[in-house]
Amino acid sequence: MAKSLRDWVWTDVERVKNKPMKWLSEEFFFRDPSRPMFSDQDYFFSPADGIVVYENEVGPADCIVDIKGEAYSLRTAMQDDSFDKRCLVIGVFMTMYDVHINRIPLAGFLSYQQLDPISTFNHPMLHVEQSLIDDLKIDYDSAEFLHRNQRVLNTIYAPSLQQKYYALQIADYDVDCIAPFSLRQNGPFSQNQRFSQIRFGSQVDLIIPLSDRYSFKTLQDVGAHVEAGLDPLIKIDPK
Repeated sequence: MAKSLRDWVWTDVERVKNKPMKWLSEEFFFRDPSRPMFSDQDYFFSPADGIVVYENEVGPADCIVDIKGEAYSLRTAMQDDSFDKRCLVIGVFMTMYDVHINRIPLAGFLSYQQLDPISTFNHPMLHVEQSLIDDLKIDYDSAEFLHRNQRVLNTIYAPSLQQKYYALQIADYDVDCIAPFSLRQNGPFSQNQRFSQIRFGSQVDLIIPLSDRYSFKTLQDVGAHVEAGLDPLIKIDPK
């Protein structure tokens, strides 16, 4: 269940924080715990275990978060200068202490696209992780990886909404690997079904175009720690 950042660090992280890195990387990191597959089409569930680092309603060129004076926008994130939809965007940052299995927030048909490399090497996410774990705060100035790192854009068409939404996966510096579990394009996925894994630290942005027929209400605060398939991020209400 969702916890405050402080509560999550004092409970879940403190239990394993002093374990050897070999154990963390080999035994702890690659966990894939069995979880119930909740199905409720009135909610978007979290696509990832991690910390909510931002949630904003923005236009396609608006600043989601400012990183040392450089705006991170939908067009930047999706590498698409023609993207023209106003969206609700929620970023979930996965630390070394999180399960890295990603799940479908709302049932639909998934297609994925590995976007072109932005730079030769991925930038590290370690400084952001350290600020969250050690200082209990979000260091946006260290989030330069949002502009640079390898990413896969997952497009999901949700029949219940009759529209598309997106799950943008962003990889960390150490391992250049985002691994979908099914190579089939436009395949059907149930709500909270496992669809991919990002190796080591990473982030997933849930991007939902606004609708004339539905309103989307955020349920978690920035700084909350959420779990994929268990914690709803958004309530869907007919207008």
